[in-house]
Amino acid sequence: MLATSMASNVMSSWRPPCHVLSLSKSSRMGSLSTHFTSMRIAVGQSIHGRKPVKTLTVMMGKREQSLQEIRGKNNEDINEEIIDLKGEIHMLRFMKSTKQEYKASDYKRMRKQIARLLTVRRERELEQGINKKQSRKMDREWKRSVVVRPPPSLRKMQEENAAEQNKGS
Repeated sequence: MLATSMASNVMSSWRPPCHVLSLSKSSRMGSLSTHFTSMRIAVGQSIHGRKPVKTLTVMMGKREQSLQEIRGKNNEDINEEIIDLKGEIHMLRFMKSTKQEYKASDYKRMRKQIARLLTVRRERELEQGINKKQSRKMDREWKRSVVVRPPPSLRKMQEENAAEQNKGS
């Protein structure tokens, strides 16, 4: 009994120096809901043997920075980057089907980047007052006008192979 009272005194007097938000996800009936919980931990202190979690503001800062870069581009540059990324995704699918070595994380990263680019493009359309029906029509016309070309990674590999062949002969 004496040990429990001493332990409670120690726990009540201890105050950690920082406040960290952690993000936990729970799924209920097929829908994903996000809950924010707050907890106090000391700097460098571990929770249940785990490393301390990073704050959410750092992670969101990176996304905001990439969105600022995208918003700084004009529509032609955004469309060109979308075409290049879609070509890269096609190359990853090809590498997967031929059982070549590839990074699975690149697939997710490229899809998210395409989604960011399309979001910025749609935001600009909304600012111009273009409704959903007109946007879909413009998108279909744009897709028809796209000239298929090899993605940048394939062009780079072809240039390297051509340089090796010229060097060898």
